[in-house]
Formats: sequence, structure tokens, C-alpha cells
Amino acid sequence: QVRLVESGGGLVQAGDSLKLSCVASGRTFDDTVGMGWFRQAPGKEREFVAAVGWNGAKVFYGDSVKGRFTLSTDNGKNTADLQMNSLQPEDTAVYYCAVRRPFSQVTLSASYAYWGQGTQVTVSS
Repeated sequence: QVRLVESGGGLVQAGDSLKLSCVASGRTFDDTVGMGWFRQAPGKEREFVAAVGWNGAKVFYGDSVKGRFTLSTDNGKNTADLQMNSLQPEDTAVYYCAVRRPFSQVTLSASYAYWGQGTQVTVSS
């Protein structure tokens, strides 16, 4: 009965900022399980964006967003907000919130057992 709901997507111009939010409910995993964000642009493979590691010990970022995006979590338990700054057209994608299964690799989409429906982010030139 795990459910993830994303919000905050929209249409912005290059250089703008946007904040995405994710709320998880009905979780069956314990609080050592991290939450993360992935994105997928049309015709492209799903890409790792950001996630919290085991027990909130570390935050991981994809190379393409490092230094621009910031992930904030509720101790890596129930919420994951993604602050996106200096957005560029290359950031245009559907952004998905996900919950990782126990004892799995943080940056791999296959590690995540539950996914939200996604929220569209479009960045114009």
C-alpha cells in the first residue's frame, strides 16, 4: 500500500528555479530505506537525479545536476523535496519520486520498489 505523490512541476525558463515535493505514505520499509528522484526525458533512458543513502548518511547526486539541485528529506523517511536551481532545457523531463528497497544500490533505478506517477518539468530556452 505504499504510495508516492509528486508535485511542483511546471513550465519555467532557463535559469529559473523550481521545487519538487514528494510525500510517501503507507510505507512498509523501515527508516533505513532512502528516497530518491529520477527523471526521464522523451526518447531517453531513466536517469538518476538524487537520493539519500542508507540511514541518511549521505546524499548522492547525478553528475548532470550536482551543484544545482539539492535534495532534502525527512530523515530519509517520508518526504523528499528537490530544489532545482539554474534550470536548463536539458533538465526537461518527467521527474519521478521513488523509494528504494532495503540493501540496494542507491543510484540504480532497479533498486527502487515504489514509484510515483511523475511530475512534468519543462524548461524553455
